[in-house]
Amino acid sequence: MPALSDDPPSAAAGTRVGLLGGSFNPAHAGHLHISRLAFDLLRLDTVWWLVSPQNPLKSDSGMAPLADRLAAGRAMATADDRIVVTDIERELGTRYTVDTLRAIKARFAEVRFVWLMGADILMEIPRWKQWRTVFRTVPIAVFARPSYSFRAETGYAARRFAAARVEERKASSLAERRPPAWILLKTPLHPASASEIRARGAYRASA
Repeated sequence: MPALSDDPPSAAAGTRVGLLGGSFNPAHAGHLHISRLAFDLLRLDTVWWLVSPQNPLKSDSGMAPLADRLAAGRAMATADDRIVVTDIERELGTRYTVDTLRAIKARFAEVRFVWLMGADILMEIPRWKQWRTVFRTVPIAVFARPSYSFRAETGYAARRFAAARVEERKASSLAERRPPAWILLKTPLHPASASEIRARGAYRASA
């Protein structure tokens, strides 16, 4: 079985780091697509893929072992050496995004973090633990997803933090902004879906 991470990620003061969290069950080209857009539009230095031991909102049925998901993520991330694949949540002992963000910010106090997510997650985020605190902890960049973007833009979270929305043309400044600050990037869409990959049997975790 592939080994878990034993070296947590590091970043120097002032570094702009994107945080892309999820189950990565499995990592796919859509994750790579979002990361590369983040580098270009948000002027990030690196993106950390935070491979979650277990998403509290998802069943563990059909969830590949963490080591396998890490290995798949690392294989996908070889396409761009600015991406770091990590299971830092396992080391921190956190299950919820709000707790992970607090712990990461405490450890890397001088780093400029941006939380990255798809428009589908913006619709889901009101179900998260202390989701308003998530908005107030780090700037958030939301990327367009097929069939989700309009509903997300008019959804509860977007309306609740409407005053904190940043114009798309100012995306390069997002990492320097004091939260709450979020942006919806109407970028080229990518059709990749982890659930579809699993459904067609294209992903097989080791036993």
